[in-house]
Amino acid sequence: MSKSCYHCGQPAEKEQIKFDNKTFCCNGCKSVYEILNMNNLGNFYALNKSSGIRPDENASQFDYLDTPAVFDKITDFSEGNTTLVTFKIPVIHCSSCIWLLESLQTLNPDIHYTQVHFTKKNLQISFNHQNLKLSELAKFLTNLGYKPVINLETADKKEEKIDKSLLIKLAIAGFTFGNGMFFSYPEYAEILMGTTDFWMEKYKHLFRFIMFLLATPVVFYSASDYYKSAWYGLKNGIINIDVPIVLGILVLYGRSIYETLTDFGPGYFDTLCGLLFFMLLGKVFQKRTYNALAYDRDYKSFYPIAVTKVETGGKQNNILLSELKIGDRILVRNQEIIPVDSILISGEGHIDNSFITGESATIAKQPGDKIFAGGKQIGSVLELEVIKNVDQSYLTQLWNKEAFRKHENGLDNLTNNISKYFTLVILGITLIAAIYWGRLDFEKMFQVVSAVLIVACPCALALSAPFTLGHIMRIMGRNEFYVKDTLTIEKLAKIQTLVFDKTGTITHNKKSHLTYEGEPLSEFDLKNLKTLSKNSTHPLSKALYEFLDTEDEYFPTDNFADTPGKGYTAIVRGHQYKIGSAEFNGKTPQNLETAVYLSKDQHFLGKFVFKNEYRNGLPSLFKQLKNYKIHLLSGDNESEKNNLKTILPQDSVMTFNQDPESKLNYVKKLQEQGEKVAMLGDGLNDAGALKQSNVGIAVADDTNAFTPSSDIIMAGSRVASLNHYLDLSKDAIKIVKITFAISLMYNVIGISIAVLGYMSPLIAAILMPISSISVVSFTSAATWLNARKYFKTKN
Repeated sequence: MSKSCYHCGQPAEKEQIKFDNKTFCCNGCKSVYEILNMNNLGNFYALNKSSGIRPDENASQFDYLDTPAVFDKITDFSEGNTTLVTFKIPVIHCSSCIWLLESLQTLNPDIHYTQVHFTKKNLQISFNHQNLKLSELAKFLTNLGYKPVINLETADKKEEKIDKSLLIKLAIAGFTFGNGMFFSYPEYAEILMGTTDFWMEKYKHLFRFIMFLLATPVVFYSASDYYKSAWYGLKNGIINIDVPIVLGILVLYGRSIYETLTDFGPGYFDTLCGLLFFMLLGKVFQKRTYNALAYDRDYKSFYPIAVTKVETGGKQNNILLSELKIGDRILVRNQEIIPVDSILISGEGHIDNSFITGESATIAKQPGDKIFAGGKQIGSVLELEVIKNVDQSYLTQLWNKEAFRKHENGLDNLTNNISKYFTLVILGITLIAAIYWGRLDFEKMFQVVSAVLIVACPCALALSAPFTLGHIMRIMGRNEFYVKDTLTIEKLAKIQTLVFDKTGTITHNKKSHLTYEGEPLSEFDLKNLKTLSKNSTHPLSKALYEFLDTEDEYFPTDNFADTPGKGYTAIVRGHQYKIGSAEFNGKTPQNLETAVYLSKDQHFLGKFVFKNEYRNGLPSLFKQLKNYKIHLLSGDNESEKNNLKTILPQDSVMTFNQDPESKLNYVKKLQEQGEKVAMLGDGLNDAGALKQSNVGIAVADDTNAFTPSSDIIMAGSRVASLNHYLDLSKDAIKIVKITFAISLMYNVIGISIAVLGYMSPLIAAILMPISSISVVSFTSAATWLNARKYFKTKN
């Protein structure tokens, strides 16, 4: 008898290679075992015995991947020494595979990081392409047993086609169920009429055999997904919900064969086919529901990232990213994210790709160079020409990057724990019911056991949280409140303290009353200042740009340098300008005011004094937020303190002259006091505070306000409606709890009826998808009605 390979688990039939007191089926498996142990990755086998994949001994060469045209087509990003590529790896099948593939940097120092998307069977790899060629990376994966599938479809990054196998399985079960009822007619006729017909008695054995033939492919093919799920769960030490379902199917099938062979009865072949038909019907519904819940991919189709498009003649318009076309020209300012692959037309590019690669190095770019989507410009404004179609899901992937995640447990973890113990409880109830009915009525025991195993399903329980929160996320998005993930909604519902940044958050970006005090400014200086203010995304710079009454011409900007919280300098047409705070310009503010000071060639010219215009509806908003602790942080002085007192609640805390680091420390101090903090800011000088807070809300009025450190991006026009979003998040948690109660009540009632022997397996199979449908219907109606309370449209 041949032994199984220690690495891949396959029978070692052709050859048995002994090494380290273990048996391997080929040199490939032995080599992988050696590689893993040499690099202290033996935990691969501890996680899951015999979990490896046998290397492909006839692996094709991948040298063509190094051809420039193919390399550009396959890779997601390539800059400097770093390349990102996403491979399709169909053989990923268990936790050990994920663990190994996300530990590749331990095996090869030229691999920076890896990330597995299990459901899509995708592996994203960041690597040094100067030391490790793309072809060598593909061969390396192949030698480990994880050969990437590379073809035009995977290279085009198209959405996968719908898997039709489930529909085929459903069709087979439906066909067999319908015909099975027909062939079972002699049995039913005998029961209903109470008499035995000669011809029916003569052919019932033939009909029973035909039923066996029809039911067998249903049991072993249509139900195959249940077997696989149960097996993988048990293999990884998990008793999932498919375990009792498989037991129920096998009990009915085995009992039916026994009755047919012994002529004890007709068996339950028709019932079994009907049971699987309704279960698969419920699975189709559930799969469609989960596809609708893929908000991490789909809801970004209406996420309105805006870009500044340069029209013919130099006119600028803000348009939605989704409207951008190849050949369009766009402007990207200091600290803005490049939204799409482009060619640099004009300006000095200093691209920070840490958003993509995790590396903080800045890459210099010259006109004619290619710039990848996801990079951030550090410096003066750039004019770019779009060379690739927009892929908002790529920006979404960056937004959800691990580096910006705040790990907290949510309702999904609670659901998983409940489902785990739920299955164990059901198996216990089934065992007790089997013992009880086995003594009273051995034949009925099989019906009771099967009914209990089938009707008890936490599918409705599992759907409660993701469907409710996902639906709420979609409603919020349609009302210009864009949430990163469903866990953020849970965190939003727990918020106790709200921290507001002042400038650009509760004030308008472009609406301010400005006056100029100082030396008269020439037309030459005004045009230069207009150009310079165009480079910055700071709210005061935007207001200054709108205020300057001169022709909008753009001149090249050299040596642009931005000091967060202070100001920026640059050379325009041979003169160095310095715009920012009084201290930044070597002056001392003489009175409390919000002002931008201006110097030219080290000579002080004057200042622009701002009288802020606050957003409409703020007094009403703060009245509605009476149950929250309100804090206001500002980088400005106390000039607006008296105005703010008329807007904010009396017990609010106001703190001024805050730099970015002070804002971050302020939020951290509140959290150390046990507060759950939501920070609202414009994402510029308060990016650190946004990331530190429990929920970071970036307020954006226009342009490409894509802030990776935030959990939520909110339209500036919606700030006065903040209380509605907070209330809706709390309503969402209430709805989830109600659906938990409904699904648990359904299971208690269903299991009780089944244990008492009043439910057939077929009825149990019908009730199982109905429970999921009822939960989805309830959550849809409840979330819609709750949203109507706050938003009259777009919900």
